[in-house]
Amino acid sequence: MKSKNVQLRKATLEDAGALVQCIDSAYAKYPNRIPDMPLVSSGIAEEITQNQVWVAVEEGEIVAGLFLVPKDGFMKLANLAVHPNHGGKGIGRKLTELSESEARRQGYNEMRLNTHVAMPENVQLYEHLGWEVAARNNNTVSMRKCLQDA
Repeated sequence: MKSKNVQLRKATLEDAGALVQCIDSAYAKYPNRIPDMPLVSSGIAEEITQNQVWVAVEEGEIVAGLFLVPKDGFMKLANLAVHPNHGGKGIGRKLTELSESEARRQGYNEMRLNTHVAMPENVQLYEHLGWEVAARNNNTVSMRKCLQDA
């Protein structure tokens, strides 16, 4: 079921705790698949102050987060996490669309991201959204999307 009551907004430092909980919940299913997975939610306050972080809020609750990092020549989608209780509502798609529009607005023609080979659902989702696999290196799947074609 699509969620119509989701607001997307820039994250504030006050969001850090709730965003950590959201991210930890989103990634909770992966440690069994990825034994060397780092703690993805560490340093969230620093991310909010140093990079471009958005949250998806539904009925006052942070249900997803998006992390963008401007790089030389491309915008990196560093993380996109949706709380598992809110998956399947189109929130991830809304955040991906936001990332692309922000990259374009900031003058970027290309986006890149990295995911893990043990997360094939991520690769499939991004391919469905027009991304392509650019490289595979050990456990890393690097993906890109050319925005001028979109």
